[in-house]
Amino acid sequence: QLQASGGGLVQAEGSLRLSCVVSGHTFSSYYMGWFRQAPGKEREFVAHIMWSAGSTYYADSVKGRFTISRDNAKNTVYLQMNSLKPEDTAVYYCAAKYIGRPLYDYWGQGTLVTVSS
Repeated sequence: QLQASGGGLVQAEGSLRLSCVVSGHTFSSYYMGWFRQAPGKEREFVAHIMWSAGSTYYADSVKGRFTISRDNAKNTVYLQMNSLKPEDTAVYYCAAKYIGRPLYDYWGQGTLVTVSS
């Protein structure tokens, strides 16, 4: 089970940190990802982290502004979002997929991020 939180309303150039608490499953052999879906748009990939190795990958649109990380002790994945832009407004979802599989198997509920100009 994945539980996302941390969304809210922030002004442009502000920051937010999203959290995704994982439970009921061991995700050490998984990629943990963040996705987002803006109103009227398709869901898009934001970033992922390999739980075991900590290696990360970002969409070009957030590279240099967002940082994904994980805390093994807290079973939590974070998305630190800095220099937020109005176009970052979306519902953000955390998800998990087994390494080597193409699709994400587990999804949390979304958390809404609204960036005002």
